[in-house]
Amino acid sequence: MLLKQQSVDGGKENSSIPIIEINAQKKYQTIDGFGFTLTGGSAFLINRMNPTAKAALLKELFGKGKEDIGISYLRLSIGASDLSAEVFSYDDLPVGQTDEELKNFSLSKDTVDLIPLLKEIIAINPAINIMGSPWSPPVWMKSNKGSMGGMLLPRYYAAYAHYFVKYIQAMKSNGINIQAVTIQNEPHHGGNNPSMKMEAKEQADFIKNHLGPRFKDADIKAKIIVWDHNCDEPNYPIEVLSDAKANQYIDGSAFHLYGGNIDALSVVKEKFPEKNLYFTEQWTGKNGTFAGDLSWHVKNVVIGSMNNWSKVALEWNLANDPSFGPHTPFGCTECKGALTVDGSTFQRNVAYYIIAHASKFVPAGSVRIGSSVVVGLPNVSFMTPDKKVILIVVNDKNETQQFKVKYLRKEMKVSLKAGAVSTVVL
Repeated sequence: MLLKQQSVDGGKENSSIPIIEINAQKKYQTIDGFGFTLTGGSAFLINRMNPTAKAALLKELFGKGKEDIGISYLRLSIGASDLSAEVFSYDDLPVGQTDEELKNFSLSKDTVDLIPLLKEIIAINPAINIMGSPWSPPVWMKSNKGSMGGMLLPRYYAAYAHYFVKYIQAMKSNGINIQAVTIQNEPHHGGNNPSMKMEAKEQADFIKNHLGPRFKDADIKAKIIVWDHNCDEPNYPIEVLSDAKANQYIDGSAFHLYGGNIDALSVVKEKFPEKNLYFTEQWTGKNGTFAGDLSWHVKNVVIGSMNNWSKVALEWNLANDPSFGPHTPFGCTECKGALTVDGSTFQRNVAYYIIAHASKFVPAGSVRIGSSVVVGLPNVSFMTPDKKVILIVVNDKNETQQFKVKYLRKEMKVSLKAGAVSTVVL
């Protein structure tokens, strides 16, 4: 375990030491949580651990004890993601058949590992927030009748809206409350397995004429979130939100950062200040370095997304095996989980620490507050529900830096090595 409490003795003080001053009078967004996607592969691996090891791991991940990291937000795939062992939906049929009334809808694939594991997680943290994201609808709804790419045929918009409703209701019947859904994971990337392409105009049409009204009629409270793709295309969610009839049903927009800059979130916020923002995925790969990934991801995924109004910061996959599996054919072969699970043992990887620096100290319900912009020391601060002030800061320079943290009458001197991350509790 590399996340350890450290002395704050900053050593001999430099006369030009920078100051990060925290201003709790400046209040921004309320935080929903920090976490990962609990993929089908993750659930499979964790469920194969022996009961004692599994229980200890789940407590460490989701508990609130001194040695726990307090993950407060999970994203799930609606059906399979590319980090499931196989491709599936909740209504798979022989070629040529359709089921517009969804009489064959079933969560059976998820009842083996995902749902039982979620129940154990909820027993540890009943307040955990959960988001669902589809990689693909059933293939009979798609233009190419395949799991990769294609588009949702307009004649199945009503059936697909019903599919979302049935998913949320079926999960609820299993004791799992889905707080939010995105319409489509990465709608401009049709090369994953599974995947589907969906343009902004199509998303707006689907929401305003089908999903929104269907949620309302079924009294579904789950938030509807658009885009769920990269920061290089803020005009996509802006276009969807600009449709007034769709807008009324939409809670906000979700982003990844495989392209573009994190400040794209603020571009959307400026256009639609009443709508929320979510950072929902970023992967670490098998060829990355611990130091480089820690610094970049904390700077962008955690600090950057929070400073640009995101309510969540999520890394990608919770767990993989030593061979970076399970995954579907053509699924990601290099995605490194927060954990590498090998039988009943596990290794904590860099994504674990990226999220732990926030999740352990900043619970859901915390509020982002003001803090000084200091070159070379990207930072973000929060006020927790129990009135603790938390500062997360990364040293973005190639040398050790000293700095002071000031809040009211409290003052703390810190020394941080190049690329290192610190969470300061005041």
